Amino acid sequence: MRSKINQAWIDHWLGLGNVVELSCPTVTPYAVLEASGHVGEFSDFMTQCGSCQEASRADSLLEAHHPNPDALKRDELQSLLEAEKPPCPACGMTDWSEILAQNLMFNTTIGAGASGRPGFLRPETAQGMFTSFNALYRHFRERLPFGAMQVGKGYRNEIAPRQGMIRLREFNMAELEYFIDPESPADDDLSAWDTVSFALVPDGKKPVEMTLEVACQQGVIRHATVARFMGITYDFLAKVGIDMNRVRFRQHESDEMAHYAMDCWDAEIEGSFGWIECVGIAHRGCYDLESHEKATGKSLRARREFDEPRTTLVDAWTIDGATAGPAFKALAGQVKATVEGLPKSTTFPATVALENGETVVIEPEHVKPNQRTLKETGEWYIPHVVEPAFGIDRIIWHVLDHAYAEQEKNGEAYTVMQLAPAVAPVDIAVFPLFEKEGMDDAAAKIHQRLCGRPGTVSMYDGSGSIGRRYARADEIGVPQCITVDHQTLQDGTVTLRERDTGEQVRVPMDSL
Repeated sequence: MRSKINQAWIDHWLGLGNVVELSCPTVTPYAVLEASGHVGEFSDFMTQCGSCQEASRADSLLEAHHPNPDALKRDELQSLLEAEKPPCPACGMTDWSEILAQNLMFNTTIGAGASGRPGFLRPETAQGMFTSFNALYRHFRERLPFGAMQVGKGYRNEIAPRQGMIRLREFNMAELEYFIDPESPADDDLSAWDTVSFALVPDGKKPVEMTLEVACQQGVIRHATVARFMGITYDFLAKVGIDMNRVRFRQHESDEMAHYAMDCWDAEIEGSFGWIECVGIAHRGCYDLESHEKATGKSLRARREFDEPRTTLVDAWTIDGATAGPAFKALAGQVKATVEGLPKSTTFPATVALENGETVVIEPEHVKPNQRTLKETGEWYIPHVVEPAFGIDRIIWHVLDHAYAEQEKNGEAYTVMQLAPAVAPVDIAVFPLFEKEGMDDAAAKIHQRLCGRPGTVSMYDGSGSIGRRYARADEIGVPQCITVDHQTLQDGTVTLRERDTGEQVRVPMDSL
C-alpha cells in the first residue's frame, strides 16, 4: 500500500511536465544542516516528570489549556505549565522539570576513526535537492520554473512519539522543491478548481469556503503557485481515497511559521485523532539557496535576461597604480578590490580592512576617481522555492481510517475497507468454489495470469466457505473478487463480484 501511494504521488507530480525525481543520501554532513538552520532551529520544548522521568513535549501537555501551545515561547510555556500542572501521561503525577529545548536530529559520525566528521540522519529530504540546484539548473536547460521531488525516509528524534503512525521517529515523506523566478508573474492556471469550494482557515480570520481563484484575488492565499499546489494536493488526496469533506487547509500563524517560510498552508485531515496536519505547502522564499550559497561560497543562482539592455553609470574609486603599487606591494590587489567597493562619498585618508583581515591606511595619493559605464543584458538572482511536503505515513493512516466501515450482516458485525482501487494492497482475489473437479486448477491459472500483469497483485484463497472468503477480502479492501465454479468448467465464465456494491456478474474468463 505504501509503495502504491508513493508511486501515485510521483506520477501525480510528474504530470506538471517540468519535475524530475532525485534520490539523495539520508546521512547528511553537519555543515549542510548548519547552513540550512536545522542545527540552531530544529527543536521542540521538553520537560521531564519528576516522579517517573518520562519525557514529554511541553506543548503537547498543554493542548487542553491553550488553543495553540506550539506557538508559545519557552518562558510562556513554563508559566503555563506551572499554572496548570497537567498530569504525566505515564504516571499521572504533576511534578515537572524546567522546560528545555531539545534538538530533534539524530547525530551520527561520517567516516571512521580520527577522520570521522559529525553528521545527522536527515530530518527532511529537501536539503539534498537544494544542494543539487546547479545540476538541476543544467538539466532543465537553465529555464525556470522547474522542480525536483523525492520520496524516502526522514528521521526525527521525537521527544514522545504517540498516536501510532501519526508521529514516528523514522517516517516516510515525499517532498517537491519547485524553483521559481520571484519577479516573473505567476501564470498558474487555477481554472481546474473553479467548481471546488476549498475549506480555508486563514491566519487570524474565521474559516471560509471559496475557490482558489477567489482566494488569490482577495489575498487570502498570497501566491498563485501556492494556490495551484493546494489544488494539486487536493486532487491527490481524493485520488488515494481520502474523504474530501474531512479536509481543510489551515494557514500557519505568524508566530508559528518555520524559520525559512514566507507563507505556509497545511492540508489537515480529520480522523479518529481529530484534525492532523498531513501536508505542508510552504513558500520558502530564497532562504535555502541563499544560506547554502553563503556557507559554501558557490553560486546557486539562475539568470534572467532583460527585455532591453540596461546602462548603468558607476561613479566610484580605484587605486592609482603608480603610487599604490609601491606602497602596498603584495597587498595591492586586495587594496584595489577594497577601494573599488567603497562609496564615492568616502574621504581619504581612510583606514580599511582587507579580505585577509589586515588593516591599512589609504592616502589621497593612492586613489583616483573611477567613472565607467556598464551595459548589462541580464542579471543573476537567487530563485524562490515553493515546497509541498507530504507525510506519507499520516496519509496512509487516514486512508485506512476513512475507508473503515462496519456493517451488520446476518446479525453480525461485518467489516469492509472501502479502499480506492489505486491504493488497495491487493487488487483482486481469486476463489475456486471448491478445490476439486478442476475448479482449483482453473482458479490457479487465472491467478497466475493476473500476477503476470505489471502492477497487479492477485490473491488466491481456497480455504473455508465462499462467504467467509468474501468477508476476508472485504476486510482488507480487495476491490473485486473472481469465483470459479461448476459453470466455469462448462462455458468458461466466472463470477466477478464488486466489493462496495456486492453486485455479481458472469464474465467470460478470457475477457477478464
